[in-house]
Amino acid sequence: MDFDGTVDCVMDEARAVLKRLRRIEALEREGAPTRSLLCEVQALLGEAEAWVSSEREGTDLAEQALERCRDALASSAGDTLKAASG
Repeated sequence: MDFDGTVDCVMDEARAVLKRLRRIEALEREGAPTRSLLCEVQALLGEAEAWVSSEREGTDLAEQALERCRDALASSAGDTLKAASG
């Protein structure tokens, strides 16, 4: 059985997530606007979902964490929109 392509895919997905996390940390240090951070977090969630879906097994905790992150992001985005319009 050939897993080379699968391993490469998983590694690419993992690298994308780590790169995005570093970018978010840099934006936080720079005091970037909340809207910019939210956009990056949304992109991070998409990349993390791709990473989790590329794994073969043992992703239950990661899937639960992603769900919590989606909920938190939705709540934060709603709060940000309220603050901007109010």
